[in-house]
Amino acid sequence: MKHKIKSVEEGSIAWELEIEPGDYLVAVNDTELKDIFDYHFMCNDEYITVLIEKPNGEQWELEIEKEYNEDIGIDFEQGLMDDYRSCTNKCMFCFIDQMPPGMRETLYFKDDDARLSFLQGNYITLTNMKDADLDRIIKYRLSPINISIHTVNPELRVKMLHNRFAGEALKKLEKLYENRIEMNSQIVLCKGINDGKELERSIEYLSNMLPYMESLSVVPVGLTKFRDNLAPLQKFYKDDAIEVLNTIHKWQDKLLKEYGTRFVFASDEWYITAEMPLPQEDYYEGYNQIENGVGMVRSLTDEVDEYLALLEGDNRSKKVTLATAVLAAPIIKEQTEKLMEKYPNVDCTVYTILNDYFGRDITVAGLLTGQDIINQLKDKDLGDYLILPNVLLRSGEEVLLDDLTLSDLEKALQIEIRIVKSDGTSLIDTILND
Repeated sequence: MKHKIKSVEEGSIAWELEIEPGDYLVAVNDTELKDIFDYHFMCNDEYITVLIEKPNGEQWELEIEKEYNEDIGIDFEQGLMDDYRSCTNKCMFCFIDQMPPGMRETLYFKDDDARLSFLQGNYITLTNMKDADLDRIIKYRLSPINISIHTVNPELRVKMLHNRFAGEALKKLEKLYENRIEMNSQIVLCKGINDGKELERSIEYLSNMLPYMESLSVVPVGLTKFRDNLAPLQKFYKDDAIEVLNTIHKWQDKLLKEYGTRFVFASDEWYITAEMPLPQEDYYEGYNQIENGVGMVRSLTDEVDEYLALLEGDNRSKKVTLATAVLAAPIIKEQTEKLMEKYPNVDCTVYTILNDYFGRDITVAGLLTGQDIINQLKDKDLGDYLILPNVLLRSGEEVLLDDLTLSDLEKALQIEIRIVKSDGTSLIDTILND
């Protein structure tokens, strides 16, 4: 099996050896590679031999001397060097099952591939993992592995994932732990199902796997308006969020005393829903679960404060509009107010975009669509340019969930659009820079 090379990093070992996009990697150390696991394992050495095949069929055998874990600088057309493995679960909270028909086909693909967990940080359920896959993770020492737990009650896990093997799959956790594979875990909390005593049971069970189970995040289920014939799930309200946070804080206090780590963390949405202040930076212990929305707001606000403290301010004049979803809008407004104190002639307006496409219970920016942005901002004075968060876009492209592009939005709104990353420095620079 040979693997087509998509790109070569400039200045890398592969680049210096004149390996080019369109070439094929045939073998490493005379061994054919099944997938990206094999590639990383075989390349982790100081001396390797790679067999490259050019598009015309010519083969080059190249001897490479490098640092032990140094990458040679190639990416493949298939990111895994193999087909993606789809998910066989029918989870009661699955977001993909709650999407409307007619969207692009790739949005309906459910992945549950352990290789993506290692490479991209995706969360896997373990139910779609064969014993051979588990053995390869242990053999190659691939970590951290991110695991969607949801509950450690085997019978309840079968019900929640609608997979008769879901409870049995929990035994794979024990094997990973026994072999000292680093893990992170998450629980998607469903009201009246895996909260309360079940949540406490899960926290206790998983914390017993410290230090190899490094952290646990708890996030609320996302519910769209497209739930016909799906499990009846309920939205969390303020009192519910307070109860969840009280449970998590109780366990954090206990685990901090026993293990020196809080271990379990609530996503920012719980604090916002509960109308409780967000913890300070040191509470998050390095933001290990920031991609799951744990500490993202604190990180942003601290970065804004630190960056603004370095700026002197001036009399530049401009009018800027920012648009984001319900959850983030008050936070972004607070940050722009800090900026306007230092730059009094910079006028920042923050618009809250309601999610009419998926339903107004969806409040995160990553699920906003172009049509909702257009419908709610048309005919408004948007100033010099409109700033939108990068989580709206498909990775590496300028396309939103409903297949509208940034160009479509600019044409419809007759405004220049600028995309901002989720850190505080980028926010300030995107507002201020011409």
